[in-house]
Amino acid sequence: MVGLQGAGKTTWVAEHLAGTHVVVSKDHWPNARHREARQRRVVAGLLAEGASVVVDNTDPSPAERAALVELAVAAGVPARAVFLDVPLETCRRRNEARSGRARVPDVGLFSTAARLVPPSTAEGFADVRVVRG
Repeated sequence: MVGLQGAGKTTWVAEHLAGTHVVVSKDHWPNARHREARQRRVVAGLLAEGASVVVDNTDPSPAERAALVELAVAAGVPARAVFLDVPLETCRRRNEARSGRARVPDVGLFSTAARLVPPSTAEGFADVRVVRG
């Protein structure tokens, strides 16, 4: 999954992939140290077991997605990207409606937007699906 906070990634995953894929998200471990490394270990382990995995994070840049693509390649499975292409203002409004830890400070949302590069097959993805919202 690729998209800004508030783009609807978690909802899209719940509606389209949760029944067939194991969902991995760094949000599942809000207080964990080294969440990135933990995510890589969990994804690698699930792929080694033959599970279909969906990673539900923002993953806005090719550099931030590279490790996940490498894990899929190492496991011999295609990496696929789903990009939720949702305007920043829509994401900001949705984020404002959130409460507690679910609400991301505006600076975090704007920082992610500044790094956002749509995924492409040039990164190693077998295919890229764009969902506009």
